[in-house]
Amino acid sequence: MALVSGGRRIYTVAALYLCFCESRSFMYVRTSDGLALAVQTSGDPANPVLIAVHGYPDSHVLWDPIVEILQDRFYVVTYDVRGCGESEAPDSRRGYRLEQLVLDLQAVADEVAPGRKVHLLGHDWGSIQCWEAVTTPEFAPRVASYTSVSCMSLDHAGKWIRRLLLEPIPVARQIVSSYYLALFQLPQLPELAARAGILGKVTPVAAGSPHVDDPLAERNVINGLELYRANMLRKLGAPQERHSDVPVLLIAPEQDEFVKPAVQIRSATPYTSNLTVKRVPGKHWIVADDPALIARLTAEFAGQH
Repeated sequence: MALVSGGRRIYTVAALYLCFCESRSFMYVRTSDGLALAVQTSGDPANPVLIAVHGYPDSHVLWDPIVEILQDRFYVVTYDVRGCGESEAPDSRRGYRLEQLVLDLQAVADEVAPGRKVHLLGHDWGSIQCWEAVTTPEFAPRVASYTSVSCMSLDHAGKWIRRLLLEPIPVARQIVSSYYLALFQLPQLPELAARAGILGKVTPVAAGSPHVDDPLAERNVINGLELYRANMLRKLGAPQERHSDVPVLLIAPEQDEFVKPAVQIRSATPYTSNLTVKRVPGKHWIVADDPALIARLTAEFAGQH
C-alpha cells in the first residue's frame, strides 16, 4: 500500500472527518511524479469498482451523498485531485496537464483495484480527466464503463468549435457561457480575488455547489486555476483526434449554466462508438443537487457493463 509519511505537508482534515465515517477507509497514493493523493474507499472491495473524479473547485467531499447511496453495490473510490483537498500540489503548472492527471487516475486504480477493470464517474473537470483517460489507448482497456456529467473532452470540444460555420448558434452560446475561461488565464488576479472572497461572486463557477461545505474550499479554488491554465488554450488550440470504444453514459443537465448540453453531446458523438445520452432537468452541480438521480443512472449503466 502506497502510504505516505513525512516529506511534504499532509493535511489532516480528511483524516479527522473519516473518524466519524466507520464505513470508509483512507490512504495516500503516490503519483508517477512523487505527489501524495488522498484517496477514500467505501464498501466491499469484492464489489465492482467505481472511481469518482471531482471537478473544479471541488474535492472528494462532493461525492459523499452519492457514496452513501452506492457503497452497498460498489467498491466506491474517491480521491482529491492533485492540488485540491488533502492531496499535494505540483511545483509547476506542467504538473496539472491532463496527461499527468490520467497517470494519477491510473495510480489510484492500480492501488485500489490492481489488475481489475473499473467504472468511472466524472463531473466537470473530473469529466474532462476521465474523457482523457478513456481516449488514451494505454488506459482505456481498464475501463468497463464511464459516466460523464456536465463536461466533455477538450480535444472533442476543440474539434467541435472548428465546425463554427456549421453550428454557429450553439458554439456562440457556449462561448458566452465560458467567459470565465479568459479571466482564469490572467496572472495573479484570480488568486487575489479568491483570497478576497469575491471570485465566486464575479464568476459563479468558482463558488462551487451551495450544497457542499468544503473546509479546504479556498485551496481548491486557487490551485484549481492551474487546470485551466495548463490545458485549455493548449488543448482547444490544437485538438487531437481522440476516439473511444469504452461504453459512455453522457448525463447532460438541460439548464447547465457553464457547459451547454449541445457542446457535451455534439462534441462527443463523432468520437465515441458506444455512447448513451441522458438529458436531465438540472443545473451544473446536479451531482450535489440531485445525488439520487446521478447515483441511479450511474448504477444502472455500470450494471449493464
